[in-house]
Amino acid sequence: MTTNTSAVPHLRRGVANPVATASLLILLVAAATIAGAWFFQLVLDIQPCPLCLEQRYAYYALIPLSALIAIGAMRGGPRGVLLVGLVLLALAALANAALGTYHAGVEWGFWKGPTDCTGPVGNLGSAGSLLERLDTVKVVRCDEVQWRFLGISLAGYNVLISLSMAAIAAWGIGSSFKKS
Repeated sequence: MTTNTSAVPHLRRGVANPVATASLLILLVAAATIAGAWFFQLVLDIQPCPLCLEQRYAYYALIPLSALIAIGAMRGGPRGVLLVGLVLLALAALANAALGTYHAGVEWGFWKGPTDCTGPVGNLGSAGSLLERLDTVKVVRCDEVQWRFLGISLAGYNVLISLSMAAIAAWGIGSSFKKS
């Protein structure tokens, strides 16, 4: 009878390449998260507010950067460069967690949000076309939650996911130092 550690040799010695593992995990989490955001928008018709769209920018940066770091780690790239890459991933994820926290605070009414998504609607054109324009305008407000699960909004889940990605990057950094 074989155990998992004897059947899969890399389990015996731990993770062989923590930088590659961490960056691949971040790549998977970021890609799944942005795919989920697009699913909510395109399939479920839950339109993003301006703050939601800004939170996606971090994912658009994390996906290619984590892929580059993973490729570099698997090809034996310079350790210092790879670790700087993981630090950048962690910082981007932490910044996105801060933006998500701000957005969640706006949703809960802890503070005011930006006027472009929490203020009154303006600039609707001439009075003659006002009714036509009002029929076509769909304002997505940052301070109104469109969807919650277990009492947490999508902005709240973004905070949790971003903190998880930062923790994965920190694990990769720490594990690479333990390995040396």
